Amino acid sequence: MPRPQLQNAHTREQVLRVAGVSERQLRIWERAGLTPVREEYTLADVKAMQTLARLQQAGLGPRRIREVFDEIGRKIEGRDPLTEVTVLLENKSVHVVFEGQRMIAESGQLLFNFDQQEISRLLAFPAGRKSDKEQARLQRRVAEAVQWFERGLEIEQTGVSVEEAAAAYEKAVELDPQCVGALVNLGTISFHGRQWKKAEEFYKKALEIQPDYSLGHFNLANLYDERGDVLDALHHYALALKASPQYADAHYNLALLCQRTGQLLRAVRHWRAYVKLDPTSTWAEIARRELDKLRRASVVKGRGTTTAG
Repeated sequence: MPRPQLQNAHTREQVLRVAGVSERQLRIWERAGLTPVREEYTLADVKAMQTLARLQQAGLGPRRIREVFDEIGRKIEGRDPLTEVTVLLENKSVHVVFEGQRMIAESGQLLFNFDQQEISRLLAFPAGRKSDKEQARLQRRVAEAVQWFERGLEIEQTGVSVEEAAAAYEKAVELDPQCVGALVNLGTISFHGRQWKKAEEFYKKALEIQPDYSLGHFNLANLYDERGDVLDALHHYALALKASPQYADAHYNLALLCQRTGQLLRAVRHWRAYVKLDPTSTWAEIARRELDKLRRASVVKGRGTTTAG
């Protein structure tokens, strides 16, 4: 009997692309029980992956993410917290907002209650700096930008028209120039179209708005690596890891680049970090093989060294 399909289902590859998540990272989350193993996904799954990515980029490992969402899950029993929370970064502290409550992700401490309208107002506009009328107008623009961003995600999920998705993201940025997600997705669309300069501009704009955005640094490093700009690639992989030390993919790509450029001790350090973060995947086996290769090369080199008598 044919297997029933999910409504509005999309392939694993499509969802990884839209959510901006690598296959390696998704498998880490699957093994940690943060997301189920599936072959077909919906837009809710994309939101869940984006929530996980935001927390991972902020430096929370799988165990801490699990603890945070177990706590939230107890308060919204029967629903998936990954699809019902908003992740915020405030003064290098990670907050999650759900049902009018805000939690400090690192400690699990619940902060005072807000209603959702007040949350949006406080997040969007510094208190006392704009008139109520101006705040309302700008808030409408931000809300419309979010709608255009989500429309871009939906268009990308269909795989029908990259141009229409890009137009939706551009509209989101026009309405809200601080829409980092739309800027990064525009950069990624340009990257896949091998429009290096445009991709670089979009990624850099996103990083101007959020300088410690590890995904932005990671994507920019991938661009420089692809383009052969080794020093810039090394720099931005390092910045991605500075912002998010447990960013497994950044360790993996940086290890490859260091090994390719002869920085063998540095490569060993990042291979080891990757294996520690993702010990059971196919890529971890590759990392172990590369580590073994480097160790054997070091032994051979040591044996070939002679000391003058």
